[in-house]
Amino acid sequence: MSNPVTELYAIQAKEIIKAFEKRNITGYYYSTASEAVSAIQKMIPEHALVGLGGSVSIIQSGLVDALRQMDVRLLDRYREGVSKEAVAAMRHEGLQSDVFIASSNAVTADGKLVNIDGSGNRVAAMIFGPKKVILLAGMNKVAPDVETALKRVKNVATPPNARRVGVETPCSVKGFCQDPHCRVPNRICMQVVITEASMMPDRLHVVLVGEALGF
Repeated sequence: MSNPVTELYAIQAKEIIKAFEKRNITGYYYSTASEAVSAIQKMIPEHALVGLGGSVSIIQSGLVDALRQMDVRLLDRYREGVSKEAVAAMRHEGLQSDVFIASSNAVTADGKLVNIDGSGNRVAAMIFGPKKVILLAGMNKVAPDVETALKRVKNVATPPNARRVGVETPCSVKGFCQDPHCRVPNRICMQVVITEASMMPDRLHVVLVGEALGF
């Protein structure tokens, strides 16, 4: 029996990838996370220094586990027992990695990437530094436009992310964004980055997956 949701995901992804091309972004679509993980593994050279951004998607997909089995120098911020100090060092080192892997908070129908970050290392690496950036995103993160994407990030992604990292933000208590009442230090929406294009060809790669991944 056909699945109308996955059928629409494939249709949407095809149009988004066309939009990516016009923005110097390389796009891919795989119907399952396992297919996407296998494809990403082939995109990473042996012995490469691989940095990771904060992402539930790359954990859920099995990508982090797959990277651990590869012959690469993985800056594994998710390994058991890693200290906060070690994670901080990895964030800095990741800015000079050969390959940086993360997710995007949202992807618009016309091929823009919308991200909101706390410390800023993830969006910084997307913008400049690493030789190659690979973003893995479930089709649940697709939004029709930037305005809707920003609302999605603040109201769908940020509240559970705040709970995940153990920060009691107003949105983690109320369930929805509480700007302008959200203040530091109990705030994780610090930087808003909208990527409209990539200046360097073959640097920014977005792998779309026909499954719901992350928040």
